[in-house]
Amino acid sequence: MKKSLFANMNNIELLREGLLDFGIKADTKMLDRFQKYKEVLVEWNKVMNLTGIEDEREIYIKHFLDSISMVKSGCVKENISVIDVGTGAGFPGIPLKICFENIKLTLLDSLNKRINFLKAVGESLELEGIEYLHARAEDFGVKKEYRQSYDIATARAVAELPVLLEICVPFVKVGGYFICLKGPSVEREIQDSTKAQEVLGVKFIEKIDIKLKESDSNHNILIFQKIKDTPNKYPRKAGKVSKNPIK
Repeated sequence: MKKSLFANMNNIELLREGLLDFGIKADTKMLDRFQKYKEVLVEWNKVMNLTGIEDEREIYIKHFLDSISMVKSGCVKENISVIDVGTGAGFPGIPLKICFENIKLTLLDSLNKRINFLKAVGESLELEGIEYLHARAEDFGVKKEYRQSYDIATARAVAELPVLLEICVPFVKVGGYFICLKGPSVEREIQDSTKAQEVLGVKFIEKIDIKLKESDSNHNILIFQKIKDTPNKYPRKAGKVSKNPIK
């Protein structure tokens, strides 16, 4: 028992130090919420496929800190609107919301079971100001109430970059940002997305290399700024985007 408690304390300290590396000074409330999030994730993962990572330390590093690394973009702050497209188990949206309580967050996912899980997380963590959308991005990106309505759209490696741009950029206000979290080999994707950037009205700003605490994995954050309106024909119908990316 003592060993278990000590290991747990080490994990919490790892999370605290990892957050501090990203400029976030975590209080007890914030750390408790991350701990509760982990518990709900592991419990729900017993009955549905949310993550292949179940070890607490790995969850803190590869899910929570990886999500929070998005703050290195310099675009994440309180009182902005963020849509997390294809959010899955809530990454990066919920970790960002835990650290920046006043973000207006929309979590969008095509699987209703995941939306139910996310609602359970929001209730357990007593998080307010979250909209949960069971929908395909291609369908809601054309709706007036969502189109070009957000300061930031984000996604965590859910598709190739030309596809991600088409399904995410329509949600972003002119002057806002699309920020995605990717693995280390992104140079080809950036090159392949040149036409999509031009067509959809964004420009590539920066690639930020991220090294996570106690992890051999290297990640990248890609930042695109919306510079003009996205043409009304985008996003195209579900299926067409992935089958025939803009290239």
